[in-house]
Amino acid sequence: MGPLKGIKIIEIAGLGPAPFAGMMLADMGADLILVERKADPNKFRIPDCNRRGKRSIALNLKEQKDIEQLLKLVEKADVLFEGFRPGVMERLGLSPEVLQKRNPKIIIGRMTGWGQYGPLSSAAGHDINYISLTGALRAIGRKGQVPVAPLNLVGDYGGGGMFLVTGILAALLETQKSGKGQVIDVAMTDGTAVLMSVFNSLNGMGMWNPQHGSNMLDSGSHYYDVYETSDGKYISIGSLEPQFYALLLEKLGLDADEFKGQNNPSKWPDYKEKFIETFKTKTREEWCEIMEGTDICFAPVLDYLEAQKHPHNVARETYQELDGIVQPSPAPRFSRTESEIQFGSRAAGEDTEAILKDWGVN
Repeated sequence: MGPLKGIKIIEIAGLGPAPFAGMMLADMGADLILVERKADPNKFRIPDCNRRGKRSIALNLKEQKDIEQLLKLVEKADVLFEGFRPGVMERLGLSPEVLQKRNPKIIIGRMTGWGQYGPLSSAAGHDINYISLTGALRAIGRKGQVPVAPLNLVGDYGGGGMFLVTGILAALLETQKSGKGQVIDVAMTDGTAVLMSVFNSLNGMGMWNPQHGSNMLDSGSHYYDVYETSDGKYISIGSLEPQFYALLLEKLGLDADEFKGQNNPSKWPDYKEKFIETFKTKTREEWCEIMEGTDICFAPVLDYLEAQKHPHNVARETYQELDGIVQPSPAPRFSRTESEIQFGSRAAGEDTEAILKDWGVN
């Protein structure tokens, strides 16, 4: 039912954000096959969200006969993507030129940390390194403390996986007009730099300090931060707009005249101390009863298990259980071509014969 129903996509198995991108495309209805280096003789299915909706074929890409089988699949495919370092596909004999010779309309997504060229292109790296090079890591953290790595969400999944999905979808649209394929160079450094664009804008307007923990959105201000409650849990507030800030002060029982310098950074430390003291007078649940659902811009800080049970997430069916684990439901949501998890994780090589038959490859 998804919007990509009928689109055939080949994912060369790898690590990190490329499998995440494959999950997104499979959730949207694509017929996605995962090429893995060898079959699992025990047909062990790994309960991995990123493997859902993907059929698995086992091919040894160091064997010419298996390379030829892959190329026959390429002839039938709309997209192929991989997440190796630059040059790996070329050494396997699967360069873009070889793939496009078999299928001139094929879209080739190439996911790397540093990009297909540049001084660092062949170096190893991880999310924390990519976001370091683009200024994102330096911007995250409390004043006077070391920068804090935001899990691997910014570089791997934001700057990498989501940009791979975006690039593939855009290329599919363009191919409908031109009848030609193309290569997409997805670098996590490039994507993360784009994610930082708003801060380039704020800097240009003189509204951003490169010192982390000194600005309105990075825990510098008192009205956009996380606070501990009396039971050792946490809440978050984001009362940026004046009317939301006024409501926050009202619900906290604080004198608005004493806190009228909302956007005066020199007053933030004193205001924050008072907020810290006030929020510690009640439990997280008590603050939820007072603030949740209001225009304060408030939410309890939940761990990932608590998030699955929150009434809002339950009402929207944000999570569902599959393969014995609770995992996020497909997003975004389409009104007509609804996305869905097609099936759970498949064992390596489990669908080899079925894929070759369905795609018309001997």
